[in-house]
Amino acid sequence: MIARIEKLDQVKTAVYVRRLNHSAAEVWAYLTENEKLKQWFAELEIQSLEPGGTIHFNFGDGNYEQIEILDVETNKRFSFTWPPKNTVRFELKETAGGCELTFREFLYEIDDHTAKDLTGWHVCLDVIEALLDGKSIENRKEYWEKYYPIYHALMGL
Repeated sequence: MIARIEKLDQVKTAVYVRRLNHSAAEVWAYLTENEKLKQWFAELEIQSLEPGGTIHFNFGDGNYEQIEILDVETNKRFSFTWPPKNTVRFELKETAGGCELTFREFLYEIDDHTAKDLTGWHVCLDVIEALLDGKSIENRKEYWEKYYPIYHALMGL
């Protein structure tokens, strides 16, 4: 499902909603356990899962960016800064037969890279769902290229 763009307190926010046939605890594991996190976002590694804790974003060249964890409520909510100036939040809500995953990126800064980030998050969420279902998305680059024009248009770029 394509993200919708909302405006909250003068801040544009990309909102993605996925209804998953898995418990909040199962989804939480993919969001917060490094072994599972690396399966859908290999560059991220959680250093300390707590408010004020950090996530390392590895650029693959020996350099990394430190991301600050803002909020953690086990099996419910996880948020952190997203460089350069944005914030992301995962929210989980138990439902009959699974859970609802809502992902938000608060877009304090919008530039020509924003559509790329939003496309990347779309792919990441689809990969998480596929992994939970015991499947995979083989060609993530091709998959990303399919959705990029949609997010580029959505952002009016």
